[in-house]
Amino acid sequence: MALSRQHEMHKRRFSRNLGLGLVLVAFVALVFGLTIAKVSDDNFAMPTEEEAS
Repeated sequence: MALSRQHEMHKRRFSRNLGLGLVLVAFVALVFGLTIAKVSDDNFAMPTEEEAS
């Protein structure tokens, strides 16, 4: 029995992991894009300590 032969279960698991990885990358890109859009807004300002109280 060859050690390099993959079982069908491993192929299914790889495709599921690949799909989940792509969804995770898309989510991170979405959050990054929203963050950049929020920070690049002209009205963006870090709150001062007086405003936070």
